[in-house]
Amino acid sequence: MDSGTIFLLAIVGLLALAFLFLFATTRRRDAERAMEYAPVEAERPTETALVPADRGVAPRTGRELERAVALERRAAPPPAVTPPPAPPAIPDEETLGVTRRQVLNRGIVTGMVLGITGFGGASLAMLWPTLSGGFGAKIRAGSVDEVLGQVAQTKEPYYNAAGRFYVNPYPQEAVEAARGVDAYAAVVEGYEQGFVALYQKCVHLGCRVPWCKTSQWFECPCHGSQYNRVGEKKGGPAPRGLDRFKVSVEGGNVVVDTGIIIDGPPIGVNTTGQESEGPHCIGAVAGGH
Repeated sequence: MDSGTIFLLAIVGLLALAFLFLFATTRRRDAERAMEYAPVEAERPTETALVPADRGVAPRTGRELERAVALERRAAPPPAVTPPPAPPAIPDEETLGVTRRQVLNRGIVTGMVLGITGFGGASLAMLWPTLSGGFGAKIRAGSVDEVLGQVAQTKEPYYNAAGRFYVNPYPQEAVEAARGVDAYAAVVEGYEQGFVALYQKCVHLGCRVPWCKTSQWFECPCHGSQYNRVGEKKGGPAPRGLDRFKVSVEGGNVVVDTGIIIDGPPIGVNTTGQESEGPHCIGAVAGGH
């Protein structure tokens, strides 16, 4: 299992743990709120005093009857007063779930999940090339006839902006010499099929190296590094030839694998023997071979 796969699995694991932690925290908070909430029972109204039982046979005379009624009025308790209804119970902050501690905890968890998700998405985007065939993927540059036709007509390399590479024909008579160069071991198969794919960046300080139509070389305008048609160093401060990609012919199409950048050949490698074919675009060659 390569390092890229292990890193991808680690990212997926971190995302799963983050979502599990968020889910568990939310469930625990809901359970606490359910246990802490207790409805307040309404206070029972005070029971009224029982009406005194019958005291016996009412007096037979009017005076005795009046006296008995007066005595009952004095002895009777005051009428019961019904207390006002209790105010509605107001849940506390824990019941409502809006305490500052809860807001802070949920904000931290949410921020952590968003951060891990963003990091994981960026990592996946870096590990997996874009489906549109951008840099980092295998790119179909064009059919063999299309590439060779454009190079012959314009006298310039076939350039692919999305893949950041140039495609030039590789002379068949130079293939045998290329087989003897260790730096070409990973790309010589493409040379045998007639093509070389060169990374557009100068190996000196990373400037994009344009093509000089008059000299038929790649010439860097930043510091004067120069390379021949197949990217071998011819002059300037560059420490080696142009870096390159594996190239193959599949179903009549030229396919360039930009997933791996292969270091260019060391100084002094010159398999094609091509010299400048006209004036240089950046002046005289600086630095020699």
